[in-house]
Amino acid sequence: MIALGKIMPMSDRNTVVTLRKMTDHDLPMLYEWLQRPHIVEWWGGEAARPTLEEVLTDYRPGALARNAVTPYIAMLAEEPIGYAQSYIALGSGDGWWEDETDPGVRGIDQSLADAAQLNQGLGTQLVRALVEKLFTQDPSVTLIQTDPAPHNHRAIRCYEKAGFVQQRVIDTPDGAAVYMIQTREMFERSAKRA
Repeated sequence: MIALGKIMPMSDRNTVVTLRKMTDHDLPMLYEWLQRPHIVEWWGGEAARPTLEEVLTDYRPGALARNAVTPYIAMLAEEPIGYAQSYIALGSGDGWWEDETDPGVRGIDQSLADAAQLNQGLGTQLVRALVEKLFTQDPSVTLIQTDPAPHNHRAIRCYEKAGFVQQRVIDTPDGAAVYMIQTREMFERSAKRA
């Protein structure tokens, strides 16, 4: 397993965050990440902390695909630095997005594995890479949404830097959340300016 505690020197920070599809081989690493306090805090809390067996069963790419979820591992050069997922919002179930009627809406979630890598712009790079992948690889995607907790100011700032706009506070099965979106038009306008 790759050591995740090392911090990249500033001279190496120009490396771009990329995404690769998660495989079954990544599951032990993902389990370890999902135990870290900075992830547990925002990824369901202590009550939702998964066991290794739950991760091996519930996070397998094949199992996630049955729920229209696509899992990714974020990479910085050759180093895995985080987890990301996208999902089709329509019909996601369990009380999520019940009013959604557009099959082109995708939801996203992600986290950086190493707390020491927070506040360095890597989360914003990760979100931008995920948004670009979704909009450029699937012409049916119309909008990407996310739902950070209202008091998760780091995540809200990260999404805003990546081009998301706050819409309103909503109630979700996990509690109150800030509903944030980026439309295809917003993405294309931003891409033209870059």
